Amino acid sequence: MTQLVIKGVAPLGEKPQDLYVADGLIVDEKPAKAEVIDADGLVALPGLVDLHTHLREPGREDAETILTGSRAAALGGFTAVLAMANTSPVTDTAEAAERVFDLGRAAGLVDVQPVGAVTRGLAGEELAELGLMARSHAKVRVFSDDGRCVHDPRVMRRALEYVRAFGGVISQHSQDPDLAGPTACCHEGELSGRLGLPGWPGIAEETIVARDVMLARHTNSRVHVAHVSTAGSVEVIRWAKAQGIDVTAEVTPHHLLLTTDLLGGYDPVYKVNPPLRPDEDVAALRDALADGAIDAVATDHAPHARHDKEHAFVDAAFGMLGLETALSVVSEVMVTSGAMTWTDVARVMSQAPARIAGLEGHGGSLAVGQPANLTLVDPSAVVVVDRAESASLSRNNPWHERKLTGAVVATVLRGTPTVLNGALV
Repeated sequence: MTQLVIKGVAPLGEKPQDLYVADGLIVDEKPAKAEVIDADGLVALPGLVDLHTHLREPGREDAETILTGSRAAALGGFTAVLAMANTSPVTDTAEAAERVFDLGRAAGLVDVQPVGAVTRGLAGEELAELGLMARSHAKVRVFSDDGRCVHDPRVMRRALEYVRAFGGVISQHSQDPDLAGPTACCHEGELSGRLGLPGWPGIAEETIVARDVMLARHTNSRVHVAHVSTAGSVEVIRWAKAQGIDVTAEVTPHHLLLTTDLLGGYDPVYKVNPPLRPDEDVAALRDALADGAIDAVATDHAPHARHDKEHAFVDAAFGMLGLETALSVVSEVMVTSGAMTWTDVARVMSQAPARIAGLEGHGGSLAVGQPANLTLVDPSAVVVVDRAESASLSRNNPWHERKLTGAVVATVLRGTPTVLNGALV
């Protein structure tokens, strides 16, 4: 296995030192024959973990594959990603989960952990093979019908009761379809009315969040709120945590920075679900991430082929890319502003996601004996995003031509570099 000396790196942004890696672990003595990585001026973090990635395989390999998504993830500093179940066929059986798991291991760039569907075919009616997926060699622990809300409260209750037995968690796409409506495509407000676009109100998210935390309390189970986007949802989550309810939550990079005013040009790259929200929601999300009410950052990386995205706004597919830019966005928004430290970044982009997902070997510290899953960041680098340079097959990149501060320089998976000098090894 690779032996490394990471020279002059600052663990979590603290005092620079040398980190030693041997046999896939962080060790206390310099290996005899080691590759030297000059890390002067760089910050070391535990390898990033993404709770919410769409890799599209199987079924939509024209938009992304597990291999291309893994390349994008490694370039973004990730050592593990959770692949959502809304593929074709849906990941609702143990066999399907194992197939995704095995393809991820074959790619060898990040650990791809499948997310199992809550219901068969994402139809919201009958529970999927939750227990069998949990017992498969993929060891599925996170279940989600993401892209669709588990709208029936009885189904959601049964799912929470079922996963409690093996320590699983339901990750909910919180959107009441009756309140949102079938054609909703952006935040409901003055702008949606002026643009003539069907909107959905924040309450469509907030009512499901409120319902689910109460169901989690009733079942003594775990619920995770995916891609929180409103101040009202933050308020409910704060209340639930104060009551001791086992709820966790994530926020996307785009909901931390982009706002609904970008829709003025009808550019479908900014069409995302949940929608971009006004400034006051963005401010509430930043505050909640900084103080821990929101536990994690997750990308909701959603690649699309051009023929699905390049339409009139109301007809375009929902979603945007996120894996390669997530760390830079968080650095720009939260670290350079002084709202968070690099220790906080490790918490929300590595440690908390790994804990929520139950991932062994990820989200640890940088202490001796820990698995050498590492991300090296240049905190002062200025990145100008170019969608043409993405490792993803898709180009629906909302950050194109934006300047962001902070860049991933290297990624190490179990002691082996997957990215060096900002490029795939």
